[in-house]
Amino acid sequence: MSSLSTTNTTSFSDRYGRLLPGLLLSGIIAWGAIALGKLEWMQSHGMSALTLAIMLGIVLGNSVYGRLAPTCGAGVAFSKQTLLRLGIILYGFRLTFQDIGQVGLAGIAIDALVLTSTFGLAMFLGTKVFKLERNSAILIGAGSSICGAAAVMAMEPVVKGRSEDVTVAVSTVVVFGTIAIFLYPVLYQLNLGWQVLGATPTAFGVYIGSTVHEVAQVVAAGKSIGQEAANAAVIAKMVRVMMLAPFLVILSAVLARGKAKAGGNDKAAKLAIPWFAFIFIGAVAFNSLGLLPAGTVAAITEFDTALLAMAMAALGLTTHMSAIRRAGIKPLLLAGLLFCWLIAGGAAINHVVASLFA
Repeated sequence: MSSLSTTNTTSFSDRYGRLLPGLLLSGIIAWGAIALGKLEWMQSHGMSALTLAIMLGIVLGNSVYGRLAPTCGAGVAFSKQTLLRLGIILYGFRLTFQDIGQVGLAGIAIDALVLTSTFGLAMFLGTKVFKLERNSAILIGAGSSICGAAAVMAMEPVVKGRSEDVTVAVSTVVVFGTIAIFLYPVLYQLNLGWQVLGATPTAFGVYIGSTVHEVAQVVAAGKSIGQEAANAAVIAKMVRVMMLAPFLVILSAVLARGKAKAGGNDKAAKLAIPWFAFIFIGAVAFNSLGLLPAGTVAAITEFDTALLAMAMAALGLTTHMSAIRRAGIKPLLLAGLLFCWLIAGGAAINHVVASLFA
């Protein structure tokens, strides 16, 4: 009996002890990224902890990580996979169903149309025009159409994309999302004269929230116009983020059907159900009840940021710059065209839908 207990203890220690070095490494990088992300300059330029974590991870991954990989590999892989899913689940505590009520049916329609049109355009241009791999087009499309780096990371378990593909997709979010921070205040001033969108800061805030990539970038762009615009932008963005879960389920079903057809039979292939997406919705529903104190919710979101930052750091550590260089200019061109669509097409969608619901 004593021998069996000792064996089980040793097995447990061996199994989880090997994760510790990689978890520590990912955690240290995440801590540094979160600390940098709190700096005023970083916040004003929309540089979130997630973006900084993957950048720091890439730097270390292409310099010193090669020597640490034998020791840290298991923990880094755990961060990139398991902690990612847990982070997406806890992301639900940033949202409530009451957010939907604040933007109304018009806001929901705008977000849904921007999301579907942008992702559809990404698939067409990515696979037909630029001849990119389907997974690469999906990841870039998700980053542009839903919620930036978080959407790219959530898509990775569904499409089973390579680290390099994920990093390229995240980099496009960084590039064009950063441009948006400086461009949208200029567009706001132009809109005051052109009146394409409503002249109120709230109307332009909905436009920002429905078309800018990252939550942090939405906040930065909105605040540069005013608090009223920032509030509307964040609410519209949160509704867009909430669409991530059903989108994951639909995409998983479509991919499974495509595999079945490719296999030469009409039977449905095994559906890789992203269960974490359903738990994410459950977290949103629970948070909507308002049962938890504000301090507890704040602590959960801080912990969630740390988990997602660790996942991004792990992704960066396992990404090789040579693979990104091999991807070439096509992913950037695709993301650039999607950015143009988000600006022009997004404005058109906002204008038409707002007119219909006026």
